[in-house]
Amino acid sequence: MPKQPRRITLRDIAEETGLSTAAVSYALRGLQVPPETQRRVREVADRLGYQADPIARALASGRTGYVGVLCGSLADVWQQDLAAALGRRFLGVGRHALIVDASNDPELEATLASQLADQRVDALIVLPVDPAAAHWKEVARRTVLTSIGDGLPGAATAAEVVFDNEAGVTDAFHRLVDCGHRRIAVMTPSRPTTPDRPAEVIAHRVARSLGLDVTLHPSPHDLDGATAVARTVLGSANPPTAFLCLADSMAYGVYAGARELGLEVPDDVSVMGFDDHPLSRLLTPPLSSYRWPADLLVDLVVKRTVRAIDENKLSRRKVLPPAAKPRGSVAPPRTARR
Repeated sequence: MPKQPRRITLRDIAEETGLSTAAVSYALRGLQVPPETQRRVREVADRLGYQADPIARALASGRTGYVGVLCGSLADVWQQDLAAALGRRFLGVGRHALIVDASNDPELEATLASQLADQRVDALIVLPVDPAAAHWKEVARRTVLTSIGDGLPGAATAAEVVFDNEAGVTDAFHRLVDCGHRRIAVMTPSRPTTPDRPAEVIAHRVARSLGLDVTLHPSPHDLDGATAVARTVLGSANPPTAFLCLADSMAYGVYAGARELGLEVPDDVSVMGFDDHPLSRLLTPPLSSYRWPADLLVDLVVKRTVRAIDENKLSRRKVLPPAAKPRGSVAPPRTARR
């Protein structure tokens, strides 16, 4: 059996460069030594094949190099893509993402958040199921906490990148009204969303101002669950003529539920989504939706989180506006056409 090569240590680099091991350590971390010395030490380290011991580095710096990404539900295809993008971007800045799924369960979310903090992740990024939960305050005391989509009113977050749901919901209702729809179903996650600009409260307020008959229907993100909700709503005695779904994954369930009942989109029911996932353009007809600036979102989250980790600097809340993407899934109801 071949002998394993000896691990190169800081002492080996120190002997090669004529520096102390402390100076070598500082140079490799870019601290307290001139840039020329840093370059010389790194060149020697690369030539010798030095690899930092992650455990020793974590003990020395108090950091693990890991960032937790706690998703509300990875059954939501948009959250899947966002988590993958965050993982790639963090890898590009020398961090590793630990991606976990709360499965739209607030109790599981609280458990996972605590476990990630116990593992001493350098930061925790959340797409919260329950933004108003009490546990966020404690999590923020234990690690850098960044929130996406929804604010966390009870926690001292390092950064919040939230969505302007009010603009999106208001615009969607006006578009449906302009087409002649007065009876609208809103499919929403089964737990509270944005406590400071709650989509449900916005929907009721805008509905009252426009004189609409709006009903809210909690829905999971997975296709079977969303289909079951849509099928029940469409099979009621006085079904809506249009759906506004607060995630594209829920809108897919409306398409499936309508098909099972022999209904067509948009002739029998109009559908609008949120998130504008690329799959939504492949539906027949393509889904009208609202796009959030995903690249900007990832860039803001990663930069602000890394700055909070490395420099202990907090960032002001950033609100991202939606961009409407109207397509073929919205049309006047049959009564209006007649």
